[in-house]
Amino acid sequence: MSNNPIKIGYSLSLSGILAANGKTALLAHKLWEENINSRGGLLGRQVQLVCIDDQTNPALVPNIYQKLLNEEKTDLVIGGYGDNSIKPAMPLVMQHKRFFVGLMGLAVNQEFNYENYFVLIPTGPNPGTALTEGFFAVAAKQNPKPKTVAILRADAPFSKSPVQGARDNSAKYGMEVVFEESYPLSTTDFSPYIHKVQEMGADILFMCSYVGDSVGLVRAIDKEGLQAKVVGGAMIGPQNGSVKTELGQLLNGLVNYEYWLPVDKLMYPGVQEMIEKYQARAQHEGTDPLGYYVAPMAYAQLQVVEQAITATQSLDDEKLAAYTRDAVFHTVAGDIKFGKGGGWTEPRVLTVQYQHLTDNSVEQFKQARTQVLLVPEALSSGELIYPYINAKNSIK
Repeated sequence: MSNNPIKIGYSLSLSGILAANGKTALLAHKLWEENINSRGGLLGRQVQLVCIDDQTNPALVPNIYQKLLNEEKTDLVIGGYGDNSIKPAMPLVMQHKRFFVGLMGLAVNQEFNYENYFVLIPTGPNPGTALTEGFFAVAAKQNPKPKTVAILRADAPFSKSPVQGARDNSAKYGMEVVFEESYPLSTTDFSPYIHKVQEMGADILFMCSYVGDSVGLVRAIDKEGLQAKVVGGAMIGPQNGSVKTELGQLLNGLVNYEYWLPVDKLMYPGVQEMIEKYQARAQHEGTDPLGYYVAPMAYAQLQVVEQAITATQSLDDEKLAAYTRDAVFHTVAGDIKFGKGGGWTEPRVLTVQYQHLTDNSVEQFKQARTQVLLVPEALSSGELIYPYINAKNSIK
């Protein structure tokens, strides 16, 4: 048996517009690497993660994976964070028939239908619909019920599935999409877009955005005094602790998705210890000070790989994939079983509303009252403050 370390290669967006989440994933991965090696590694060998920055540039990803496979001679490859890092790697991964576990890619495999692909994201078998349904389900229960929807979306691959989900859920809950527009990722001034929504008078503003544009959109909504009744949707950014502390009370009233929060019913075995270790190192590593959104999924990603290797006593891609298709994995993100297309068999998306934020401190975001969990109802910690303007002013 080789004494060389087991090398697991991948790319992450450690610079560019998704760097905040990429760096969070990397720290969670480091914590897993340290933990597994302190326990003797895998198959009697230490584990070495080989991570290369893809700069949030999909065009760089294929060459990175070529390097990982041909020059670095990695034993395994995994997927990076999100569609931009995972999707461009898929053709090469499929060509080499590799076992491939991605992180928080949304509907990546609908195009490829690759049987050896699995993904750590709690959106279940219908990702776009699951990501957005809570937002519309909560809105539909309000009185008076919102009737019209405006959609603003980043011009990026990520937007395609959630926006289609928003259209489908609008129809399901008897609402009409009356305005839809995309903006380039280079946009810095979002006021003209919010002004158009204001002129349309839509009851709901649904947004699908990345980290930087989420900040710009929230600031523009505040500046323009938007009068929509429900605001938010599928925004990447507000989940990140750095964005939370940057925007502070400007987040009041926003309804958005989350994947994990420190509420009693989501305190799966090991997650509190992992989060505490993560937060103790976050400032030094320059990452999200909370880690709630990405860290549990990133750590669980490698727990899946770990448990597959341990169960099969192998690094063979086909054996690992075959095991992963049928197994139940016990992770810090809960018990996970993968289904058709590599997604989770059951969705576990959270819908929250920000309420009662008064400043920009990180500590207030650790309090349940400031991120009220609306959906699923079994985990609910409060009610939607409706309309949006009432929640926006709920700073007490």
